[in-house]
Amino acid sequence: MALEINDLCVNCWACEPLCPNKAIYSASPHFEIDPDKCTECAGDFADAQCAAICPIEGAIVDELGDALNPPGSLTGIPLQLLMEAAGALEGTAAKVSSS
Repeated sequence: MALEINDLCVNCWACEPLCPNKAIYSASPHFEIDPDKCTECAGDFADAQCAAICPIEGAIVDELGDALNPPGSLTGIPLQLLMEAAGALEGTAAKVSSS
């Protein structure tokens, strides 16, 4: 039972000081969580403190790989609209590069 930080992490340092078990540490290219120390804050807090403070959607995942802050959860933008916007941006980028 341990959380993981993936490559979406931008090393903002928001999570590191909040970890009650000192499981989060600076690494390259992004922060890491020591699985031997991480308890997912069970018994200490209702929610994992790292995920509660993380400003990046999808950067912290559980043991199944599910994001604790999935896309749209912090912004309130529905996932379908995010997907449509990403598609529109990709189409715009393709038009610009082919010009």
